Amino acid sequence: MGSTCPGQHRQEVGITIQQHCHNDQVLSGQRCPDRIRDVLPESVRCRARDTISQWAGYQPTPLHDLQDMARELDLATVHYKDESARFELSSFKALGGAYAVQVVLQQAIEATSGQPVTLQEIDQVRHRDTAGAVTVVTATDGNHGRSVAWGARRFGCGCVVYMHEHVSPGRQAAVEALGARVQRVPGNFDDSVRAANADAEAHGWLMISDTSWPGYEDIPRDVMAGYTVMSGEAMDQWPHELPPTHVFIQGGCGGLAGAVCADVWYRYGPDKPRVVVVEPDPADCLFRSARAGEPKVVNITTESVMAGLSCGEVSLIAWPILSVGADDFLTISDDPVGPVMRRLAEASIVAGESAVAGLAGLIEARADMDLSVALGLASDSRVLLFGTEGATDPAVYQQLVG
Repeated sequence: MGSTCPGQHRQEVGITIQQHCHNDQVLSGQRCPDRIRDVLPESVRCRARDTISQWAGYQPTPLHDLQDMARELDLATVHYKDESARFELSSFKALGGAYAVQVVLQQAIEATSGQPVTLQEIDQVRHRDTAGAVTVVTATDGNHGRSVAWGARRFGCGCVVYMHEHVSPGRQAAVEALGARVQRVPGNFDDSVRAANADAEAHGWLMISDTSWPGYEDIPRDVMAGYTVMSGEAMDQWPHELPPTHVFIQGGCGGLAGAVCADVWYRYGPDKPRVVVVEPDPADCLFRSARAGEPKVVNITTESVMAGLSCGEVSLIAWPILSVGADDFLTISDDPVGPVMRRLAEASIVAGESAVAGLAGLIEARADMDLSVALGLASDSRVLLFGTEGATDPAVYQQLVG
């Protein structure tokens, strides 16, 4: 697979979009192929939505109409799915990691007891003693670890969360407040994933990762299925007769972007919006993979302020979706993050640093005529954004927003 990459390394003063690749392998104007449906089947997505909708405290998060932003950017509409009030975690991640814990516990208790166990029984903690003997483990930059820890507390099992050395103290404290044990690891996020997985194998713990690698796909698939609760809500809430023309979505390892891309493709078919994936420039594994036509690894040496997106290795279960479903890949610097967060705060929307990548990419792209044309943005464009977190680290939020 090849990609055309106009404007690579656009690092002039004042330009915050660093790189752009258009994916020339994207299947535009087509229904979602069966091979993509098989990556995240309808049965898996429906099970996640049916299960999560029964959790205590579940309610859809709002879809905000950013009318002033649309006018300023000369776009027809801009809508922002606000995850800042998702359960008690203020992040869409609550839908993924915690749900995967529930599924894994169901499977583990069935294997131990030899009897059928339902997901509802896990939610009701009806196998407390057996669940209490199970330990789940994960690696995180913050929000996924909180979700796994929250799920472990909710469903009654133990939890260990691995964090690399650059994760903020506030995010560690938030995980520990949920009863999990935190293990610090030198290096970056991908180093913490490897350490967590090695210790899980050594101790008989159950790994709950939001990224996948060869031989490890089922649990990340359940995590991604949980994310489609968010995208499904957004499409149900979409107030216009015509669907979105564009979706700007955060990158990271690709699990979120793959889940959203697949879900809108299932729903809209040949009218699938143009999917634009936005990453921090120091963690551009998806951009590099699109450019190369195969998954590429980035050794992260500089951590972005967008901590939740600082991933150097592509989720192998997400890549088949993005390789033919995502239209464009952008990387941005950290420069617009604080200003965009402040702009949303002025509109009474609390957005964390990883929540604004899509909006920052949209704003900066609209300021560049050539790039705007390349992305198909025009005065009749209808844009859907996903604000994936609120102030998940209050100290960092205060520093950036004031």
